[in-house]
Amino acid sequence: MSKLGKIVILNGTPRSGKTSIAITIQNTFEGFWMNLGVDHFMKMTPEDYQPGIGLRPGGERPDLESIIIQIYKAMYESIAAHSRQGINVVVDVGHHDWYSVPRKILPNCARILKKYPVMFVGVHCSIEEIMKRRKDTLGVDYAKSRVIPDPVKRWQHYVHIPGIYDLEIDTSIMNSDKCAHLIHQKLKDLPSQTAFQLIGDMN
Repeated sequence: MSKLGKIVILNGTPRSGKTSIAITIQNTFEGFWMNLGVDHFMKMTPEDYQPGIGLRPGGERPDLESIIIQIYKAMYESIAAHSRQGINVVVDVGHHDWYSVPRKILPNCARILKKYPVMFVGVHCSIEEIMKRRKDTLGVDYAKSRVIPDPVKRWQHYVHIPGIYDLEIDTSIMNSDKCAHLIHQKLKDLPSQTAFQLIGDMN
């Protein structure tokens, strides 16, 4: 059996900089790294089931929740399968549990990877910077209206519950290169009990 590949899971809101960090990891870390993040799974999801696992907090689409549970399980089983082949994996995702009812997706996913070398990284970003990036990509000028959309507020809060991480970084004050460097350093010295092991033990 191949030595298990390393797994880095970047958890944060949309536009928090997860994708840029994932690309930096792929381009600069030793060895071969696959990106199995949420954007790739959304692209594979049929239109009628969009946004799939990208569904924002708020319980807005209870009709999608059963398939979202299945997709998350499949994604994490795929992460495990890559690791078993000795392939390193970086995952950019936004976990939350504000569905129509609590689904406990994160603890269930953590249990899939209980015996794998997983580093769980909280990717923080100030809401002001998030709004600036939304303006750059969507053309919505927050500076004029000063109104932060409710979905943005919900993401900002619910994506970091329960807040158990091996490392937390803030892309408001660090670029992707610096964030990746901190991740690289932490990978060398993961604790014996990782964040995913703790989360997997939650009910």
